[in-house]
Amino acid sequence: MVRVTRAPARRKRIKKLLKQARGFRGDRKNHHVLAHTALMKAWAYAFRGRKEKKREFRSLWIQRINAAARVHGISYSRLIDGLAKAKVDVNRKMLAMLAVEDTHAFGAIVEQAKKALVA
Repeated sequence: MVRVTRAPARRKRIKKLLKQARGFRGDRKNHHVLAHTALMKAWAYAFRGRKEKKREFRSLWIQRINAAARVHGISYSRLIDGLAKAKVDVNRKMLAMLAVEDTHAFGAIVEQAKKALVA
């Protein structure tokens, strides 16, 4: 029976790992064990960061909406309550975009929310 060595597969696996570790500082870029540890940590941070990014953007949208709403004389929470009562279904991302780019349209939405709060 033919003797099988696993050297080519191992070399391929290590080269792939070291290629992903390019740009790391010190021995972490060219030592297999250190690169592996660094990559595991980097991937964990990247996974966590993708979740955090969603939270941070929602927070940013809320801050923008609140600032624009206060210019129109209403708080963020009252605006959202008014929009719910008026059955205006606009998400926070679109509201924030309108608040920044089209203040006239945002003002019209605020007026709808105010009417719904009074009624």
